[in-house]
Amino acid sequence: MAVVVAKFGGSSAADGIQIRKIKAIVDSDPGKRYIVVSAPGKRFSADSKVTDMLYLLKTQIDVSAPYEQVLQVVKERFLGLEADLGVDVGIADEFSVIEKKLKDGASADYLASRGEYLSAKVIAAFLGYEFVDTAGLVLFNEKGKFLHDETDAALGATLAKYERAVIPGFYGTTPDGNIKTFSRGGSDITGALVARAVKADVYENWTDVSGFLMADPRVIENPKAIKNLSYKELRELSYMGASVLHENAIYPARLAGIPINIRNTNLPDDPGTIISADDEVHGGQIVTGIAGNKDFIVIGIHKNMMSNEIGFIKLILSILEDYKIPIEHIPSGIDTVSLVIAKKYLDDKLDDLLEEFEKKLGADSIEIFENMSLIATVGHGMASVQGVAAKLFNSLTEAGVNIRMIDQGSSEMNIIVGVETKDFETAIRAIYDAFVAESS
Repeated sequence: MAVVVAKFGGSSAADGIQIRKIKAIVDSDPGKRYIVVSAPGKRFSADSKVTDMLYLLKTQIDVSAPYEQVLQVVKERFLGLEADLGVDVGIADEFSVIEKKLKDGASADYLASRGEYLSAKVIAAFLGYEFVDTAGLVLFNEKGKFLHDETDAALGATLAKYERAVIPGFYGTTPDGNIKTFSRGGSDITGALVARAVKADVYENWTDVSGFLMADPRVIENPKAIKNLSYKELRELSYMGASVLHENAIYPARLAGIPINIRNTNLPDDPGTIISADDEVHGGQIVTGIAGNKDFIVIGIHKNMMSNEIGFIKLILSILEDYKIPIEHIPSGIDTVSLVIAKKYLDDKLDDLLEEFEKKLGADSIEIFENMSLIATVGHGMASVQGVAAKLFNSLTEAGVNIRMIDQGSSEMNIIVGVETKDFETAIRAIYDAFVAESS
């Protein structure tokens, strides 16, 4: 029997109705032996996520504001789950411990982790599974750096003792026993770690969408679903804004070669998206997905005979390093180089950075292009088909979109274009229509 690790996100654990869906999904497949869960998410649009309330609680404590009401709201949320599902995991006692920890100066990481911790205890009781805490199993060093190999060994040894278990996501511990949370990708990372540790055949990530879509549904009406996606394609799309699963969350599963299946808790019969190491083109499809990000600034630097000046690019990068400014792309010509940088990194540094460039580079001119957006067209099929770039550029020309930057990776798996933000949606629609709608 295949071993399946199933991770359920906050929307899947939001209330008793959703948790009953989890049980139906788990009961339908005896291979689902290890379940990783998030803290309860929003039950309706105006609701609050439990984790957000716990962070708010810590903020109120830090500024000496009354916090008891927020704590009571979180407590009642879990008491309600306990009563609704007909389980008894001692929620009242758990909150007595939390209140004591609060008075002793509990950290923000400890408080935030209690959402996952209590969610896992409730869901374990409801499923009839063992509860296995990640404290002492997901390991960080004394400086807060995550320890991959040590965690893999600790999780593997412990989970081997349990036929079926529910595990809280999002957190682990440092050597002194203090709780440490992941900064990004939280429970998704834990799910992938568990999948690697138990040598799962599949890692299922259950959320509120049926996998990845070929484009943002806010831009393209009813975009096609992506049935198969490689790890490399996922990284490209996630980096450019596709947000179903953060790229960092796939690393442990990718390392172990475990396929990931993105599924929808509310539509469990949907097959979702399979993410694997398979780089082959599926179904003759040229483009796998289209994703983009807004709010970039391009700094264009022109200097005559730049190409003959050794160390010029290195000098530019050292200045950016001094200002702690990451760079997205560096398209260049014989005497020009352009720096594509996210606006958020330049908001309070741009004037000082330009002054430093003028002082150290001896450039003939420096131009600033604001309100730029980047769009990535991604797919393994692009490397094996002639005329892909021409088709992409023609589609943008016919849509009246001016291309300000072009960058193609050496793998020929993606083409990134820079356009003015006012043309962002138009450009995505044009590319989608050229490669996806046309072939439907």
